[in-house]
Amino acid sequence: MTYTKTFPSGLRMVVKKIDGLLSVSMGAVVGTGSCFETERENGISHFIEHMMFKGTQKRTAFEISDAMDRIGAQVNAFTSKDITCYYAKSTSDHAGEAFEILSDFVLGSVFPEEEMDREKGVVLEEISMVEDTPDDLCLDVLAEAYFGKEGYGRSILGPAENVKRFSRRELFDYIEERYAPENVVISFAGNIDVKYAEELVEKYFESGMKKRAYKAREKKISLCGGSLFKVKDIEQVHIAFAYPSLRREDKLMDAALVMNTILGGGMSSRLFQKVREQMGLAYTVYSYISSFTEGGLLTIYAGVNPANVQKAQDAIFDTVSDLCKNKFTDDEFLRGKEQLKSSVILSQENTASQMVSYGKHMLFTGEVFDPEKRAKEIGEMTREDCEKALAMNFDAEKLAAAAVGKLDAPLTIDR
Repeated sequence: MTYTKTFPSGLRMVVKKIDGLLSVSMGAVVGTGSCFETERENGISHFIEHMMFKGTQKRTAFEISDAMDRIGAQVNAFTSKDITCYYAKSTSDHAGEAFEILSDFVLGSVFPEEEMDREKGVVLEEISMVEDTPDDLCLDVLAEAYFGKEGYGRSILGPAENVKRFSRRELFDYIEERYAPENVVISFAGNIDVKYAEELVEKYFESGMKKRAYKAREKKISLCGGSLFKVKDIEQVHIAFAYPSLRREDKLMDAALVMNTILGGGMSSRLFQKVREQMGLAYTVYSYISSFTEGGLLTIYAGVNPANVQKAQDAIFDTVSDLCKNKFTDDEFLRGKEQLKSSVILSQENTASQMVSYGKHMLFTGEVFDPEKRAKEIGEMTREDCEKALAMNFDAEKLAAAAVGKLDAPLTIDR
């Protein structure tokens, strides 16, 4: 069963009760991330996520982790382009204790100065790690090439100079605006009594979150369709391309995901078979779709020898062109459908995955995520649906490209 409630402050809760389990995942999903940040703020959502674990009015940083370890619970967090999520997983008998600790650091963090200085060093190392991970770096460069320097083009970690400059006051001011009750969903998935979950949210979150005026920030969205590159003295050249795709709630989104599976979603995909198996140009080649409220992008990535950059690029574009022109076989379509349907079903066996899915869906749509309905709709999908999605995913006029490696010019985009 699934239960939802909106509290007087505007805070929302969703509970996916699953009988027969011995555990529960719980989380606070906040509608903020790098796409909402200003240039000066870029990186602050992620830095706040780190700092939330560094001490509250009740607990030191060690006491937070120690309290979770004492009850055998797991705790973590992540920041993306458009959400920040703090979550814990515990056995059902320790759900109340785990939730109290979770609420303590989400609502009561004090950001001690000495911890700020230390954690800035940690995040700066994380930024350096991305610089030393060329595939991740390539995808960051691609986001900027596609969206520009604003909105979804901003990196999640932000620039080092911002991280070094962030003050406690800036963190508190950002939380005051962005962590408003209306912009937060508390999500549970697992074996927990619905009434008990409601009592926990009422006691630890609703009572601690003052109702205040909340104004959604406008995101600056632009499609630049450029080509950027970053020189790195490494053995491979990492290349990536982005085409416009569908927004998160588009009725053809699942059909687009099936189409992407055919293109580059696995070992049987067109890209893998052509670029790797037939031509031997890359060890890693794939495609995926990122969807947001306003739209999305279909990304194609490959890591290749510098001497094979043009060959790989031509092979990728030939594969896309062939798919657009000749469509796909019935066998490819059915295989793609089954892969998508199974991924939806298998994700329901992971309570942490469900907690995030239900929380995000409630945050962005105000509705309850229904995996059974989605699996049924995937089963009823037709080839015509997939062909319509195909036609909406490869606008060459808005194509963007990125490359990282030993090269002296951006990739040439033949529109």
